[in-house]
Amino acid sequence: MADLTTTFIGIKSPNPFWLASAPPTDKEYNVRRAFEAGWGGVVWKTLGEAGPPIVNVNGPRYGAIWGADRRLLGLNNIELITDRPLEVNLEEITRVKKDYPDRAVVVSLMVPCEEGPWRDIVRKVEDTGADGVELNFGCPHGMAERGMGSAVGQVPEYIQMVTEWVKKYSDLPCIVKLTPNITNILYPAEAAMRGGADAVSLINTINSITSVNLDTFAPEPTIDGVGAHGGYCGPAVKPIALNMVAEIARNPATAGLPISGIGGVTTWRDAAEFIALGAGNVQVCTAAMTYGFKIVQEMISGLSQWMDEHGHESVESIVGRSVPKVKNWQDLNLNYVTKAVIDQSACIKCGRCFAACEDTSHQAITMSDDRVFEVDDAECVACNLCVNVCPVDNCITMKELGQGEVDPRTGQKVAPYANWTTHPNNPAAKAAE
Repeated sequence: MADLTTTFIGIKSPNPFWLASAPPTDKEYNVRRAFEAGWGGVVWKTLGEAGPPIVNVNGPRYGAIWGADRRLLGLNNIELITDRPLEVNLEEITRVKKDYPDRAVVVSLMVPCEEGPWRDIVRKVEDTGADGVELNFGCPHGMAERGMGSAVGQVPEYIQMVTEWVKKYSDLPCIVKLTPNITNILYPAEAAMRGGADAVSLINTINSITSVNLDTFAPEPTIDGVGAHGGYCGPAVKPIALNMVAEIARNPATAGLPISGIGGVTTWRDAAEFIALGAGNVQVCTAAMTYGFKIVQEMISGLSQWMDEHGHESVESIVGRSVPKVKNWQDLNLNYVTKAVIDQSACIKCGRCFAACEDTSHQAITMSDDRVFEVDDAECVACNLCVNVCPVDNCITMKELGQGEVDPRTGQKVAPYANWTTHPNNPAAKAAE
């Protein structure tokens, strides 16, 4: 069977599935239940010390976005870091790590941007026997207003400075958690490297307001008639997270920097995608909050079965396998041609493909009087919209035209590979000729 054991920056765990720093890892009770369910590791909910006291709201803390079937697609939260006493957390971390020596226990930290508080708290965490620390430079609400969280994560110089402090005063492996609320994720990632970080984790939550109550006109969740921006997470953020992980993995300056992938991991397939794009493990939050801790058992069995079926003996063997295939747009093959094909035996005649293409795309699908839908190859630009709106899986697929075949739309033969740099329609290429 496939070996799911991982060693991430020297931290061993029986599988690559860790719980992210969040409400599910807020206390000993939760973490013990998580480990009994099968989670390979946890990042303990963010601890803090010094600065103003942490007081969480006692009203609703979560807003939500649902799909048509009320499946939870995203959560917006306005919860702060732990409001439990630091010493209580440290005692619980010590007991948990002692009882579960084979599981990863990493502690998330956030204190004011001063050397003294960082020195003091990392030394206290070292005494617990924890495996590492994660520096929370991502929280976009509440703590950012206090000059912490994403307020630090948006300034590369601060990231480097704080990381250097932590590495100065502690030998624990150090993960820097990055905020997605930034224009270019490479700047904070490179700053973390300069500061001596052993790894980065991403993404933290996205600044958001998920909804407005149109009776009260207050954002939700609503606290005494008003609301605030919060942090957005869940399946809906996965595409953003995958892109940022891939950007770091394929950037020459950060190549080789270990990555812990976070953002919408709900199934084993999500995890495999993060790992293929360069993550050494994944962290999960919303899925556990939605379905409970035992969801990890499906993740473990699914990933193990897929690895067995495809001959992957270890998690390490698939880390970064997709990175060489992530390209910039100008490097894509502009002579690659496909056409949509409709499987008439699978078609339920709903007409979604026709409506979408006729109204918003290239008028490449025809409809007969008896509702038979066919593709007009002379108009099809292979945009894939029909595939995406069709409710029947694999009813519409894209067929590749081989080299030398005539494209009915252009009347030209499919030519060998050409990217934008060498494409005849590129003004720069014309000028070079």
